[in-house]
Amino acid sequence: MNPIMQAAAARLYEQQQQNDARLLILLRDALLPLGVRAELRDNDTARMIPRPQVGLPVWVFVGYGGGYYSWQSAEKRHPVNDLDGAAQVLADYVSR
Repeated sequence: MNPIMQAAAARLYEQQQQNDARLLILLRDALLPLGVRAELRDNDTARMIPRPQVGLPVWVFVGYGGGYYSWQSAEKRHPVNDLDGAAQVLADYVSR
């Protein structure tokens, strides 16, 4: 890959990372009114949601090309364009 293509690919990757971080911040803001605390982790690439009872925390990522929030090893997912729905599904999931 020539230097121009490398620079373009690096910039595109950086933009995707920034967009993913923004989506995770929006998710945190949508979870707060539902009483769910979510911490941004791993260089802004994931949200960690502790369970209210005993259990491992749930790690949420932006995946599938930026189109979905995903968790449970990507077995569960919800579209990022339905932020309130994603927050509700996650709140229900962590409260089990």
